[in-house]
Amino acid sequence: MSDDFLVPDQPAGPENYTKGGRLKKSFYEAELVRLQEELVKLQAWVSSSGLRVLIIFEGRGSAGKGGVIKRISERTSPRIVRTAALPKPTDRERTQWYFQRYVPHLPAGGEIVMFDRSWYNRSNVEWVMGFCTEDQHEEFLRSCPQFERMLVRSGIIVLKYWFSVSYEEQGRRFRARNQEPIKRWKLSDMDLEEHRLYTKYSMAKDTTFQYTDIKQCPWFVVPSDDKRQARLNCISHILSSIPYEDVVPDPVAIPEREEMAYIRPPMREQTFVPMRY
Repeated sequence: MSDDFLVPDQPAGPENYTKGGRLKKSFYEAELVRLQEELVKLQAWVSSSGLRVLIIFEGRGSAGKGGVIKRISERTSPRIVRTAALPKPTDRERTQWYFQRYVPHLPAGGEIVMFDRSWYNRSNVEWVMGFCTEDQHEEFLRSCPQFERMLVRSGIIVLKYWFSVSYEEQGRRFRARNQEPIKRWKLSDMDLEEHRLYTKYSMAKDTTFQYTDIKQCPWFVVPSDDKRQARLNCISHILSSIPYEDVVPDPVAIPEREEMAYIRPPMREQTFVPMRY
């Protein structure tokens, strides 16, 4: 971490929480700005030093993975900090080595790649929903730790986060999505099945951790019933896990326009969008 990034030793004081125990919006927004400034510094350091960083976000539906990815991406460059959210595999990809479709998305030098779900689909969604065979599931649990050790040995920094949401909070979020037309697209048939099979997904998560929580790249659990807390805690942990220095460029002189003999065409010849606002 940089010298000026301070990780709070204690949680935010009681004055920063609501009576219900959730983080207040004013404190959250101020702290988020501070952390996003540090993410910009981290981005500059990764780019200048050629680091390769892979961050995996896993967890149940509505656990908050997309929310933290959005806040990380909000102030950073998509050329350096990018997100990989793969669709379901094609017929051809189903015949490949399982990890093959993910390899092209791994970071090159100077990049941070965030996986919004990853190869852990196999030991979670695919296993619970019966989209893979028991042999495929067992082979994944055997080979995944070896694959990740290879990534770490190659010099890639791997961080794995599991966003943990309770059954009650997941249900509340699903009901809220169902009430809002602009969010209803987030509520898929798979989400509804996931809520029904909450206990089996717990079994899948526990088994996944049993085999893949390895010292080279351990799992970090992010309690996410309070989305604001989850976002700040996760971003803070990322910043504290990767040593970096502040190499953000100093302010530069903005040049004046260079004059030249040129007459532009009349603006009336251009088509403008209607001025409705």
